[in-house]
Amino acid sequence: MPTFRAKARPPRRLRPAPPVARDAEALGAFLEDAAHYPGGHAAGVAFPHDEGELAALVRAHARVLPIGAQSSVTGGATPMGEVVVSTARLNAILEVTRDRVRLQPGVALTTLQERLAADGLYYPPTPTYTGAFAGGVVATNASGAATFKYGSTRGWVEALTVVLASGDVLDLTRGEVVAHPDGWFEIEDTTGTRRVPVPAYHMPDVPKRSAGYFAAAGMDLIDLFIGAEGTLGVVAEIVFRVIPRVPAAALALVPVLSETRAIALVRALREASERTWRAHDPCGIDVAGIENLDRRCLQMLHEDGVDRKHDVSLPPGTEVALLVQLELPPGTSAARAFDEIGAALEPSAPDTPLVRLCRLLDAHGVLATTELALPGDARRAEQLLAVREAVPTGVNQRVAEAKRATGEPVEKTAADMIVPFDRFAEMLAIYHNGFRRRGLDHAIWGHISDGNVHPNVIPRSLADVQAGKEAILEFGLEVARLGGCPLAEHGVGRSPVKQALLRQLYGDEGIAEMRAVKRALDPDWKLAPGVVFAAS
Repeated sequence: MPTFRAKARPPRRLRPAPPVARDAEALGAFLEDAAHYPGGHAAGVAFPHDEGELAALVRAHARVLPIGAQSSVTGGATPMGEVVVSTARLNAILEVTRDRVRLQPGVALTTLQERLAADGLYYPPTPTYTGAFAGGVVATNASGAATFKYGSTRGWVEALTVVLASGDVLDLTRGEVVAHPDGWFEIEDTTGTRRVPVPAYHMPDVPKRSAGYFAAAGMDLIDLFIGAEGTLGVVAEIVFRVIPRVPAAALALVPVLSETRAIALVRALREASERTWRAHDPCGIDVAGIENLDRRCLQMLHEDGVDRKHDVSLPPGTEVALLVQLELPPGTSAARAFDEIGAALEPSAPDTPLVRLCRLLDAHGVLATTELALPGDARRAEQLLAVREAVPTGVNQRVAEAKRATGEPVEKTAADMIVPFDRFAEMLAIYHNGFRRRGLDHAIWGHISDGNVHPNVIPRSLADVQAGKEAILEFGLEVARLGGCPLAEHGVGRSPVKQALLRQLYGDEGIAEMRAVKRALDPDWKLAPGVVFAAS
């Protein structure tokens, strides 16, 4: 039976804390994350090998910042005077069964997928950056394109082992500890029993949320730590659910002549896939996710020669490029797929997922210009994915160029927002209008199948950065009005804009409720101080 109370334990093996490197050479690689958040400095860096060493580090130091691959784009993995606790050596896959994998937090997702594939298994909700560490994706409730079909990380976490600020260890299995009807948990450790309140705010009803602490009536205690960005505990071990099926994957690059047509096509693909899942139809269209690149993104790719490098040619007048991740029955060969595509428009064509896809694309007038990377064509799939990944790289390059040209502290200015898909067209217009009203060059890309995209300013000056931040805060209000979440998949971190968006979403009272959770579990503000919200 579920209980409201959890009891922490000492580490399985009491170990001394590993040495902390403090020299400049050792620290150099750890002073900023992928956001290049400025001002990074650290008291040292340590590399625990096991739970005992991790717990000893937490006990021994006044302020610690747990990090993974430092792929955060919010400054959440940039130290501000803490001892950096790297999970890079906590990198063992401990156990694989038919539907679970138990692993340490420093396992990269690429390594995880390779190990699972050897047993015919698959972990579906992988974010776009597959070099991310398992602990990092749990800490941010990371998501990616395939969230449309598979949801975010939260739904795949079955168990966690967490080192608390006291240095005690909490073992959590989903379903065992749930909130009291009055809205609290009790956690017992060596310092005593503490009552942890459940925040009372209402979370947006969208498939992606990485916006502070999870809160819901009757919630599972494990969910409090997922998405908490290392501020409530340090993940020491994870059990992910996996599926015993590696789908045959195909990628379709679909050029579309207008945003309106692109949204209509995405809606049709979403609806077809949802029908497939409801009916368990083996012949149905089965889309895991759809990425989108707008006209400005495509211009950047051409300016940078990325399209030519990867042999991608889009028809004149293309306003949006869609990258559709299609799942086909296991064992689908390229030869069989070619035959189905060739016969798709014939009345006698077999009823298959590919035939249905081709007919849907034809009905939307885009079949002739669509390129498919079929199962087995890993090289072409990698090229198409590289084109998508070149877009944020292109924006970052332009930010750096503006910084050099002006001598001003120009920085990346971007949002990560989600709305219910039926409000997506409305929100996209708000993004464009808000940027254009301020005279800002901008590009928008992301996971259109979820209604989650990344509006980015392409700044020419510090004034553009300031205007862009104003626009993003305005967008946050509009996203909330439409039932969405202004912090979808990257977390809050140390970013002042993202922390302001969090405050807009939940108000001062909501931030106070999060602080109450933090004080209950980490009264000395030891773990990742300043991440999610400022210390108090």
